[in-house]
Amino acid sequence: MAVKGLWNSIDEFLNQCKQSGDTAYAALRSLLERLENPDTRTEARIFLSHLQKRFPTKEESDQCIETFHFQIQDIYLEQAEGYQKRKKLTMMVIPSIFMPEDWSFTFYEGLNRHPETIFRDKTVSELGCGNGWISIAIAEKWLPSKVYGLDINPRAIKISWINLYLNALDENGALIFDSEGKTLLDRVEFHESDLLGYCRDNHIELERIIGCIPQILNPNPDAMSKLITENASEEFLYSLSNYCALQGFVEDQFGLGLIARAVEEGISVIKPLGIMIFNIGGRPGQGVCKRLFERRGVLVNKMWQTKILQVFTSSLIILYLSKCALVEICCLQAADTDISALVEIEKNSRHRFEFFMGITGDQPICARTAWAYGKAGGRISHALSVYSCQIRQPNQVKTIFEFLKNGYHDISNSLDLSFVDDSVADEKISFLAYLASMLKEISYLPYEPPAGSKRFRNLIADFMKTYHHVPLTADNVVVFPSRAAAIENALRLFSPRLAIVDEHLSRHLPRKWLTSLAIQNSETEDTLTVIEAPRQSDLMIELIKKLKPQVVVTGIASFEAITSSAFQHLLDATREIGSRLFLDISDHFELSSLPSANGVLKYLSGTYLPSHAAIICGLLKNQVYSDLEVAFVISEEESIFKAMSRTVELLEGNTASISQHYYGRILHDLLAFQLSDRHPPAERQFEKEKAGEMIGFASSAISVLKDAELSVTSSDKIPLIHMDVDKSYLPMPFSVKAAIFESFARQNVAESETDVTTAIQNFVNDTYGFSTDSSSEVIYSDCQLPLLNKLALCCIQEGGTLCFPSGSNGNFVSASRFLKANVFNIPTISENGFKLSEDVLVSALETVNKPWLYLCGPTINPTGLIYSNEELEIILSVCAKIGARVIIDTSFSGLEFDAKNSDAWDLTNILNKLHESSKPSFCTFLLGELSLKTLTGGLTFGFLVLGEPDLIDEFHSLSGLSKPHKTLKYSAKKLLELRGQKSSVFMTSVEEQKQLLKIRSKRLKETLEKCGWDVIESHGGISMLAKPSVYLGKTIKLNGGGDDMTNSFESNLDDDSNIREAMLKSTGLCIYSGKWTGAPGYCRFTYALEESQFESALDCILKFKDIVNI
Repeated sequence: MAVKGLWNSIDEFLNQCKQSGDTAYAALRSLLERLENPDTRTEARIFLSHLQKRFPTKEESDQCIETFHFQIQDIYLEQAEGYQKRKKLTMMVIPSIFMPEDWSFTFYEGLNRHPETIFRDKTVSELGCGNGWISIAIAEKWLPSKVYGLDINPRAIKISWINLYLNALDENGALIFDSEGKTLLDRVEFHESDLLGYCRDNHIELERIIGCIPQILNPNPDAMSKLITENASEEFLYSLSNYCALQGFVEDQFGLGLIARAVEEGISVIKPLGIMIFNIGGRPGQGVCKRLFERRGVLVNKMWQTKILQVFTSSLIILYLSKCALVEICCLQAADTDISALVEIEKNSRHRFEFFMGITGDQPICARTAWAYGKAGGRISHALSVYSCQIRQPNQVKTIFEFLKNGYHDISNSLDLSFVDDSVADEKISFLAYLASMLKEISYLPYEPPAGSKRFRNLIADFMKTYHHVPLTADNVVVFPSRAAAIENALRLFSPRLAIVDEHLSRHLPRKWLTSLAIQNSETEDTLTVIEAPRQSDLMIELIKKLKPQVVVTGIASFEAITSSAFQHLLDATREIGSRLFLDISDHFELSSLPSANGVLKYLSGTYLPSHAAIICGLLKNQVYSDLEVAFVISEEESIFKAMSRTVELLEGNTASISQHYYGRILHDLLAFQLSDRHPPAERQFEKEKAGEMIGFASSAISVLKDAELSVTSSDKIPLIHMDVDKSYLPMPFSVKAAIFESFARQNVAESETDVTTAIQNFVNDTYGFSTDSSSEVIYSDCQLPLLNKLALCCIQEGGTLCFPSGSNGNFVSASRFLKANVFNIPTISENGFKLSEDVLVSALETVNKPWLYLCGPTINPTGLIYSNEELEIILSVCAKIGARVIIDTSFSGLEFDAKNSDAWDLTNILNKLHESSKPSFCTFLLGELSLKTLTGGLTFGFLVLGEPDLIDEFHSLSGLSKPHKTLKYSAKKLLELRGQKSSVFMTSVEEQKQLLKIRSKRLKETLEKCGWDVIESHGGISMLAKPSVYLGKTIKLNGGGDDMTNSFESNLDDDSNIREAMLKSTGLCIYSGKWTGAPGYCRFTYALEESQFESALDCILKFKDIVNI
C-alpha cells in the first residue's frame, strides 16, 4: 500500500519512523496533511488501515512503539449488554504525549456515571485531551453539539486530529454518519491551548468542561518555562503532558495548582448552568480535593472513586520512560512518581496525605508511612475520584473571578466561598460580587451625607414600603453606626432631666447617667438621669405615669411584638404626659423575604408616626457577620429628622460606608425580584390627639444647630461639589482595594490578624517618634471624631476647658459645644499661618481652668501648614509648665508634599526632656485617623493612644463608642504593615498622591488668586484657607427659574459667611467660611477631590467671579 507522493510502501513509511521519534512524528504530520485534504483523505485512511493490520497482536503492537515510535490500538468503550453504538475506537499514540491508561479510563468511567443527557447537544471542552480519545468517545456516545479537545502539547493536537479521522472514516475512507446524520468531523475539533485559553480568546461559551489533568509537580521546574513547540524534544513534551508547573495557587503544595487554575478559567467561560468534571487523585486527602472546588464557589459531587497502585522507580528508569514511553501501565498515575516530596511537606506542616496499604485497604496512612512501607516492598495505593462540579450562584461567582483576574491573583488564595448553610452562601457571595463590581468600577468611595447614603436610605424606605406597606421616603430615615449611638445621640439632643430606658438598651450609656440620683428638682440641663426599666409594656407604662420622664427609650417584649396594642398604649401614655418616645424594634425586624408579623410596622402602615415618637432599629441579623452593625432611626417629623442627622455629623462623623454597602446589598436582593408599585400605599390616618407640651432640643443643641456651619445637604435641583469635607477622594491604589476585598473574601480569620494594636504602635513610633508602654492603651473607632468627643466628655467631667486655636476644624469645636464643654478660643494670626505662638499660648492657658489643648499636627487642618519638631517642643514645654493636657490630632497628616523645612517629629524625646519640669496633670494623647496615611479613599479608621490609667478608666466609663468592624481592622493592619515595610508599590502610591496634592494645591492657589482671593499657601494635607477680600461689599443677585438655579437670591457680601451661601446658591460649590475655620474672614477649600469634581470646582470659582463681576 502506497501514499502517492510520500511513500511507495508501508515499509518505506516504517523505515522513516524507525530513525527517531522526531522523524516518526514528521511522517505522521505529513499523513495528517493528506487526511485534511478531501482529495487525498480516502487514500490516507486506507493506508492507516493497512498500517494497523501490520501489527495484529498486542505483542507486535507494543513492539511497534519501541521500534517505530508510534502505536495504533483499539480502545473498547462499552461491554454492557444491549449497547448499540460503536464498541471500540481506533487510536494512535506516540511517546511524547499522555497515553491512554488507568487515569483516563477511570475518568471515562466517571463520565459514564452521569445521565445520558449530560453531553447531548452541549458545547463541551476537554482539557489535556492527550491523543483525543475521550473527546472522540464523548462525541460518539453522547452526540454533543461540539467538543473542543484542548492540549498544551502541539504534538498531542496533531495526533488527536489523526485519531479523529481514524474514527470519523471507515477502513475504506468513507464517512461514518450517526443517528442525526452528522459525523465526528462535525462534532469534534482539536486545538493547541494552555487550558481554556483557546475558548477564552475565541469567546466560546461552554456548557461542559472536563479534564484529566496532571497533578504531579514537575521534578525540573525550569523545564516547564521552555518555549512550547512541536519541534521540542520528546522528553520535554512527555514532561509537559504528565506534569504540572507551579501555578501560584495555594493548592500547588498538593500538586493541584493546575486543576485550581483550570477551575478558575472554567468559571470565566462556562455558562451559568454548566458543569465541570475533573479527575483527581486522592493523595492530598479527600477534604483538600473537595475544598479546591468549594472555596471557589463550586458545588461538588463525587461521581466515582477507585484505588490505584503507587509504583516506586529510580531516576534512571524515569529517563528511559521519558524517551521510550511506558508500555505496560499498572497504575492510574505516571509510574515515575516519587512521594518523598510529600514526606517533606508532612515533616514541615500539620497536613497529612492519604495513601492506603494495598489495593483493598480502607484505612488511610500518611505519606511517611506509605514511603517506608513501599520501600520495604509493600504495595501502596491512593484514591482516584471523578468530581462533577456546578457553580453556586454562577453570575455572581463569575463577577468575583473577573475582578480577581485583573491583577488580584495574589488574594485569590484567600478567597473562601465554601459554606455549609445556603443562606450564608447566598448573602456572602452576593456581597462579594457587589464589592468586586464596585471596586472595579470606582476609584474611591463617593461622598455620602451625614444622614447616611441616599441609596441606602432609599432601600430601607423601599423595604418598609414593599414588605410592611409603610410608605416612607429617604427623608424619614437617618442612619447611625449602631443602635447604642442612635440612643445616646437622641438623649444628648434633648438632654432630658429624666429619661426612662429599657434595661436591655442601657448598657452602652455613660455610667454617670445610670448612677445619678437627681430625679427631681434639677433646674439645669447638665444633669441627665437615666432610670432603667423592664421591657414589659404595662410595667413601663406604670413607671412613665409615676415618674413622668421627658424621654422614654424602650423596646417591645417578644410576646407583645406581634400586635400593635402595646405600641399604641406606649404612644398614648407618652403623649399624655408630653414625653418623647424612641421605640426600638431591632429584635423583631427581619431582613427576610418572609418577615414575621411586626405590630409596630402594622400600625404604621395605617397611621402616621406621631410627632413625639421615633423608631430605632439596629441591623445585626445578617447571616455572616454577627458584629457588623448599622442602625437607623425613622421619624416623620422633619425637625427631628434634620436634628438627628446633625447629631451624626457632630458626634459620630459618619456611619461606616462599608456597613451601609453590606446591608444595602441584602436589601437590594430582597427587593430586586419584586415588581415596583404593584400595591399602592393605603391612605394613613393622622394621630387623633395632639401630644402635651414636650421637651424641646437642649439649649446647647439649639445654639449649635442654629449657628454652626455644618455640611450642605444634597439638592435634586443643583449638583453639589463638596470642598467642605475632611476626606480624600483621590483614587484608591491597587493595594488598598486588594486589602478591602481580601478582608471580606476570607473566612475563619484569626483574632491576631485583626488585632491592629501593634501595627498602630509601630506606626506612631516610626512616624511621630511616639513610643508606648504597657500602661498605654490604643482605642479605635469608625473615625477620629467620636474619640475626640469622648475626650471632650472626660474634660467636662474633670471640670476642664477645651482650648482650640483659631484656625481649627469647625466641626470639632461645634461638637464640643454641643456636648456642653467649656470651649476657649486661642487667638492666632494670619501672618504666621494661624499657628500657635508661645506668648499667646502662655497667656491663654494661664487664664483658663484645667486647660485641655487641642493641637492639630504635623499638618494643620484647615490651613495645610506644618508644625516642625522645634515648634512642637515649644508648645509642649508651655503646656508642661502650666499642667495642660494636650490632644495631638494627627488625622490630617501623612501627605505632606512640601515639608523641606520641617523636620520629623520626635515626641518621645521631647516628652522625656519635659518630664522633670512638667506639672503632674500634664499629659499627651495621640489622636489619629488612617485614611490619609493608608490612602483608603473615604474609608475611615480612627485611633487614640491613651497613657494615663485614670483617664483610661474614665474614658471607658463613657461607653457607647462605635468601633470599626473586623474587616476594616484586617484591612488597616495589612496597609499599615505595607507602610511599615516600605512596600515599593504602596510607597510609590503615597508619593504619587503627595505629588498630585501638590499640583492640586498649586492650581487651586493660582485660580483663587486669579479671582481675587488672598491665599495662605498649604504645604500638606488636603485643604487651604483663602480670604475673599475683593468680594466684600459687593452685591450678588440671582434670578430663579433657570435649570441650574433653585430660587432667586440677593445678598450683600459683607462677610465670608455670605460668600459661602452665595457661592453655594450660584454655583453649587460647598465651602466653609470663617465661622467654621475660626480664622476671621478666611474660607476653607479642600482639594482631594475626584479629578472631574476638582476641575468643576475650579470652574465654579471662576464662574462666581464672573457672577459677582469682579
